[in-house]
Formats: sequence, C-alpha cells, structure tokens
Amino acid sequence: MNMQATAVTAPPAPRTMAETGLSMVMMRDILLKTMFRMNLELVPDIARICCVQVSVAQELVDLARSQRLLEATGTLHATSGSAMGYQLTDAGKARALDALAQSEYFGAMPVPMDSYREQIMRQSIRNITLTRAQLTKAMGHLILPPALLDQLGPAVGSGRSVLMYGPPGNGKSSISNGIRDALGDRIYVPLAIEYSGQVITVYDPIVHSSAEAAVEDATTLRRNANRFDTRYVLCDRPTVITGGELTLEMLDLTYNPTARTYTAPLQLKSTGGVFIVDDLGRQAEPPQKLVNRWIVPLEESKDILTLQSGEKFEVPFDTLVIFSTNFHPNSIFDKAALRRIFFKIKIDGPSQENFLKIFALVARKKRVPLNEKALIHLLKVKYPTIDNVYANYQPVFLIDQMIAICEFEGIPHQMSPELIDRAWANMFVDDSEVEH
Repeated sequence: MNMQATAVTAPPAPRTMAETGLSMVMMRDILLKTMFRMNLELVPDIARICCVQVSVAQELVDLARSQRLLEATGTLHATSGSAMGYQLTDAGKARALDALAQSEYFGAMPVPMDSYREQIMRQSIRNITLTRAQLTKAMGHLILPPALLDQLGPAVGSGRSVLMYGPPGNGKSSISNGIRDALGDRIYVPLAIEYSGQVITVYDPIVHSSAEAAVEDATTLRRNANRFDTRYVLCDRPTVITGGELTLEMLDLTYNPTARTYTAPLQLKSTGGVFIVDDLGRQAEPPQKLVNRWIVPLEESKDILTLQSGEKFEVPFDTLVIFSTNFHPNSIFDKAALRRIFFKIKIDGPSQENFLKIFALVARKKRVPLNEKALIHLLKVKYPTIDNVYANYQPVFLIDQMIAICEFEGIPHQMSPELIDRAWANMFVDDSEVEH
C-alpha cells in the first residue's frame, strides 16, 4: 500500500570525498581497515563495500597511494576488464592495525550527524498524510467502532504520541500493528552515523525491512548507486515493539568495548517510524519513570545520548510513540506526564452486536458453521455469569477450543451448547479454589 503520491526525497549521492561530510583521516582509515579485513583489491569492490561512488573510492585510493599506504599490484584482473588492483604496503598494514586497535569498525562509510538530520527532515513521520480509507484498510481484519477510527486517524497523522488504554484482550496490540501497516511508504535508513569521530551503527535487519532487491551485476549496481547515497538502505518505515522487557538501559547507546563501536538505541532505530511500548506497567521500571525518559524527546523532537567519555549530544527524535496499557492512566501516571502524551484513546471491549460480528467472522474464517442454539446458550447462559463483559479475544479463543475438542472427539468441526460449555471452562480459571 503506497500512502503518499510523492516518494520521500532520497539523500543525494556524494560525488567527491568532500561531499561525504567525513574527515579525510576517518575515510582513509576505514578504507585501509576494510581492504585489510576483506582482502579487497579492486576499486569497484571497494566502492560497493564502503557504500560510496566509484569516483569517491578512486579518490580515496589515490590519497592512500600518495601517502604510500597503498600500491598498485601491477596486474590487470581478467574478471574486471581493465581495473587495476591495489594492495596495502607494509606502512598501510601497520596503519590498518593501528586504526583497528582504535575501532574495529570497517565497511560502509558512516553518515555525519548533520547530513542524517537533514535526511530525517525530508522523510519525517510528521509529514505523512493518513486518510480514513488507508487506516480502515490497514485495520480491515479488526471490527472497530467508527468513533475509534475518528480518534486514531488524527492521532497517527500528527506523528506525536498516543496512549491506548483499556481492559486486556481487546486488540490494543493489533491496533498498534494496524497503525504500522497503514504507514505504508518507505524511508532511507543509514547503515551507520558518525558523531565526533565515533561510529554508531543504526541499520538493524531485525528492525528494518529492506526494500532493496539484491543487486548482483555491476551495471545494475552502477544504475542504483547513482540514484541515492548508498550509505543508506531504502526500508519500510520501521516499527519497534517492546513489552515487559523494556528497561531504561535499552534507550541508551550500547558500547561494544571489544569493537570500540556504538549501536543505536531502540528509539533511534525507530526514527521515521513507530515505537510501540506494549503492556506499559509490566516493566521492571515504574511507568512514570519510563514516560519521564520520553518527555524531552516528545516535546522537543530531539533526544540526548551519551558517549563513553561522558559527552552528551543531540540526535533527532522523529518517531510516533504508542503506549499501550491495561491499567487506567490515572493509576500509573501523574497529571504532568499525562499532559505530555498528546492523544489518549480508550479501547473498550466490543458491544454485544460487535461481539457477534467478530464471532461470525472468525467462525467463517475457520470454517465452523454457526449454530443458533449454541449462540443463544453463549449469550443467555454463559455471558451473564461474567456480567456480559465482552472482549475481542474471546471469539477466537472459544472457536479454537471447539475445533480442538472436535478433533479430539473425531467429529466434524461444529458448535453446540455442550461444546460452548467445554470451551468456556478453558477460558477462565475457577478462583474458588484459591486459598486465602
């Protein structure tokens, strides 16, 4: 689903070393480390691995040659036409080892923080336009009251922060995922960014789904390389989903003391996309403390991260944050924190009418014929025992239970008052046996 008529503006491909925005020394050292670690000899290979134009790779090689760190092998490779091969001199190897001792990072040239900030502005989550039709289509598998879409649409379109609350089992997580699907377009995610000479890796294949087809032949590579800065990967807008496992440490830079490099925290990886904090209130940290960590980013569109040296620096914060909780907001937040969350949306259980719609939809999908006696028994006998409180998860649970019973008994998939009773018994735990 493509949400926008106009695609996000691509980061322009640097044509020279100067246009990359990186220091000459950093680029030269990454070149030497990459050639040393990957045994590269040819400029096109160096360009591909270092994610730069061939002209930039050649300029780098020429620089290293002028400093006697590289030398031509004097052989033309049969597989590469007239491309000249290059190898590290003894001085080049010594410099590569020295550079590796300072940082193990090699491969793709990082994107300087200022350039990254410019690209985020070009593809901001706050620039998206989300129509009712798109949101309805993304939520198509859910039966939702129209008033809920009235609230969700403006909340998501603002690209700010949303708190969804209400009783468990009513699809807050499914709605969060539907919002993610509604975004639909693509952005450019840097493989790594650079700040103050430090490299922070950002692209994470677990979080980012690349939209790039695998590039095999050199002509396609050249064609694609001219389109945008290949230090970035074209990806679907990212989604990070965390639950009870979320800790404050996960929102800090991760430093690898062996490689001497940093990994971006979760919220930086979710830039341009959605960060879902599911099951708020189930984390080891109090919810108030977690939300306090987000207050500055949510209000000022910037986050503060800290290097090993203690130096603090700003990174853009361009993320739609969705908090989802089974607790009432007043019981887990103070008024100041609640005021800073832009939209609060209550997700209630379905009405009896919507419950029946969901039940019929699930039954049809799972090929279980509806049975009038079973439905009357469910609504008139079973639900009054729990004060007629319906939840969105219950139709799937009950029908899956009946299917499992039918398969065990060796009978065709069906529903009956007796099967409803057996399925119901598994949905709730009898607490009369709890010792006080």
